[in-house]
Order: sequence, then structure tokens, then C-alpha cells
Amino acid sequence: MNVANTHDTAITNSSTAMENGPQEIIMAEPRGFCAGVDRAIEIVERALQKFGSPIYVRHEIVHNTHVVADLQSRGAIFIESLDDVPEGATLVFSAHGVPKEVELEALRRGFRIFDATCPLVTKVHVEVAKLHKEGYVFIMIGHKGHPEVEGTMGQLDGGIHLVEDVEDVQALNFEKNQKLAVVTQTTLSVDDAKEISKAIVEKFPQVRRPKQQDICYATQNRQDAVKLLSMNVDIVIVVGSPSSSNSNRLKDVASNLGAISYMIDNATELQKEWFVGRPRVGLTAGASAPDVLVQEVIVKLREFGAVSVRSLEGIKETLKFPLPKGLKI
Repeated sequence: MNVANTHDTAITNSSTAMENGPQEIIMAEPRGFCAGVDRAIEIVERALQKFGSPIYVRHEIVHNTHVVADLQSRGAIFIESLDDVPEGATLVFSAHGVPKEVELEALRRGFRIFDATCPLVTKVHVEVAKLHKEGYVFIMIGHKGHPEVEGTMGQLDGGIHLVEDVEDVQALNFEKNQKLAVVTQTTLSVDDAKEISKAIVEKFPQVRRPKQQDICYATQNRQDAVKLLSMNVDIVIVVGSPSSSNSNRLKDVASNLGAISYMIDNATELQKEWFVGRPRVGLTAGASAPDVLVQEVIVKLREFGAVSVRSLEGIKETLKFPLPKGLKI
């Protein structure tokens, strides 16, 4: 047996394996936490500091497994029904917002309430209330069952019609003189929402559209960043939990551009074979995914063979939303 040849073959195979694996990590900019998520998490953290545990939170504060587990370990209890909240407790509404009847019931029961609803979602709620008084009926573009959609539709007893695609739009019928307005879930795909909105306008030319689109700045910025990222890499990895709408939309945006893409909750879900023959790895994270998860993915990709990390140029976000009164430490 030729030991030297065997050694040379091993080196060649090792070198080939490295070449076939990830070499460069290219980061989208911006990525990860947005101002609304930062604010929501800080509200729960400050409530725990000021009032002690337990703090009750209606629905997951944001849609991320890591964030929820961390807050649970510190004394947050996530509930869906107000019947699970004891008398006199501190209650936080999640970043997605709640139906009006939940808000009123919580007030009636006398809970100490802090509203972590993203201010951009609240803006939609305010618009719905204002236009409802002016006699408008609403078409809402969104995903059935998503808590933000339930919260927005729950601002009224009726008069909001949900559409998820162009086919839903075609099924709608209104009187010609009906005052109509469009509202949108804030975490949708910008391109999908534009297509559905176009179908609405074509069928109902009299419809009132928002002065500024409801899809939030962070969702828009992250989707634009993924479009740029997808053109510069061989594979796109999105860090985000399965329940996160904006994270799912990032994967959709990449896939729609023809990029091979995967969404993962954390680094343990990465599979080495994904990166064979794909040296340039694009990495981004949904607006509810903390940076610690991104850093763990980078560590794992380095174990797979990646040797460099760089960020694409993108928008620098500086917006910060104020906290509710009563949470100064």
C-alpha cells in the first residue's frame, strides 16, 4: 500500500470538501430586531423588573421561540385567554395587538395593563376607527388566523372583509355607492400586497387606499435587503421562527427570485449538505429574531468551512418607539 499516495488523496479530498462547502457569509442589512419588537420585549422586561414575576402576556410577545423561552425563564407567562390571568395581575398585550373586546374586558377586570402593540399596528387600528365613523367598510389584506389580523378585524363588530389573494378579491361584492377602504397586515410581502391591492382597485375603483402603505418600514427594508442579497449569493438562510410572518415572507422573497433558500429557527437546524457547491451564503433574520441566533449561525457556518463574513450596504435604522407610562425603573 502506498502510504504517501493515500496521504495525498486525503489532503485532496479535504481540500475539495472545503471548496464545495461554504466559503463566505454575506449579511443582509438591515436584518433582525425592529423598533416595534425592541419596544415589546423591553416592556415585558421592565414590567418584570418593576413588578416582579409573574407577568402575564396575551399571546407570544413576538413570534420567536428563543425570545419567548427566555422571557418565560424570567417569569413571563404567555396566555391566550384572560380567564388564565388572576385578579390584580399585570398584563401585557403582545406586539401584534388585540381585538377591542379583549382590551375592554381586561380593563373591566382591573388588570394593570401595558400595551406592547407595535405603534405601526396601532396606526392601522386608529385609521379603522376613524374611517368607520365616516361610514367606510374595509377590505383587509392579510393572513387568516394571524393575531395581528385578528386584532385589526376585532377593532369593529363587523364590516372588515379579509382577502388573502386575488381570488378572494374577485369573490367580493359591494354596492356601487359603498364607501370602501383598504388596510393591510403590516408584515406581508410587499410584492404580494401590491398585486392584491391592484386587483382591489381594478374591481372597486372608488376604494380609498392608505395615504402611506400599512406594511411597516422594517418589513419593507428587510425585504429590499433580501432582494439585493439574493442576487449576490448561492444560497439564502433566513433566521426566524415558523410562526413569524415577516420571517416567512423573507424566505418567500428570496425563493421568488430563484434563490435556494431555507428558514431556520436556530443554528442546530443547519444541514451541511445544503452548502455543497454553494460557497457564498446569504444570511438574514426576521424582525423578531435576536442577533444572538444570527451569531450562532455564523459560528456553525464557520465549522462547515466558511472563512469570511461581510455585510452588504443597506439602510441603517435608527427609529425607537417610546415605552408606555409607568415603566420607568
